[in-house]
Amino acid sequence: MKIAFDAIPLISAGMSGIGWCEAGQTMAIVDMHPENEYQYTYFTLRNSEAKAKQLEPFARGKVNLNAVKFSGTLYRAAINFLPIPYSWFFGKDQDITHFFNYIVPPFVKGKKVVTVYDMVYKAFPETMRARTRNMLNLSLKRSMKRADLIITISEFSKSEIIKYFPEHASKIRVVPCGVDLSFFKPCEDQSKIDAVRKKFNIEGDYFLYLGTLEPRKNLERLIDGYKIFLSKCEDKASAPKLVLAGGRGWLFDSIFEKVKTENLEKQVLFTEYLASEDRTPLMCGSLAFTFPSIYEGFGMPPLEAMACGVPVLTSNAASLPEVVGESAVICDPYSIDDIADGLMKLATDKELRERLSKEGYARAQSFSWEHSAELLYKAYEELV
Repeated sequence: MKIAFDAIPLISAGMSGIGWCEAGQTMAIVDMHPENEYQYTYFTLRNSEAKAKQLEPFARGKVNLNAVKFSGTLYRAAINFLPIPYSWFFGKDQDITHFFNYIVPPFVKGKKVVTVYDMVYKAFPETMRARTRNMLNLSLKRSMKRADLIITISEFSKSEIIKYFPEHASKIRVVPCGVDLSFFKPCEDQSKIDAVRKKFNIEGDYFLYLGTLEPRKNLERLIDGYKIFLSKCEDKASAPKLVLAGGRGWLFDSIFEKVKTENLEKQVLFTEYLASEDRTPLMCGSLAFTFPSIYEGFGMPPLEAMACGVPVLTSNAASLPEVVGESAVICDPYSIDDIADGLMKLATDKELRERLSKEGYARAQSFSWEHSAELLYKAYEELV
């Protein structure tokens, strides 16, 4: 087969979870099925050499780069009003083209596959950027109609898509995300943990949140729950800190403001965007990982923490119970008292932490990118 992958998520600045999902699946497919011809397709009007270099770690000489000198931003905006054929730019000899970021352009040659991660723009529109929400409202229905198959990442997300777009139920296939088990694993080098703690001025035990700072992640309630937890600690000076790590999304100002108004600057620490080499040591050094999000199509960060052998606190919402199973402390994301109780359990019960560490690690091993890629490849075979 000749298989093309839309590479836009891989060359975006500050690659998001969508980009890492595409990277994990495409690299594994290429390694497992070298009999096919693969290419990454993308628009590039400026910085062409930099984008090609950015793709090198994913292509690894095994995937051809099909770059077109044109503005991708202009093209994506224009196709909302004019059906400009995608094949004019990227040719007509692909058997399958997979778009990993919701939108299928018009007139793509061959079979078309699209990944739709969640329905947050329908379920919780107030937690999204208006620009993204408007784009999905304008284009997603048409995009799913164009697609021959719709890939989603959890049974929960499948049920959500069917709830809002029941006419496409027969085209949906569930392909869970994976985790890079060679990257996210227990850190045996204590000096790396010590170095990252020093880098971010973290002293003593700490709870860790790692992800985008945005409303959907429920960080204000996490801070409120943490404040209740602190009030119940006999020795507040030695109580675990709360470290909020990750890049700023949108509407993040209220998160910083809450820490100030609650006088928690010494207990709640921010690291900003985290370099990839710091992620695993920071996770492994934490007492527990916290992720009380209100809506996730899959929820990669808890799985990554479990792969590191770190006990996890997460919410009973959306896909998160499907991902963590019984290998985490589960809380009601809308109850700050429940979040506080979860933090207290993890802070005071060493046996619980040890059990969750072992069970979470074991569960994470079943979420490999190879397994994810094989399920995706079976969907491709189904098409041809």
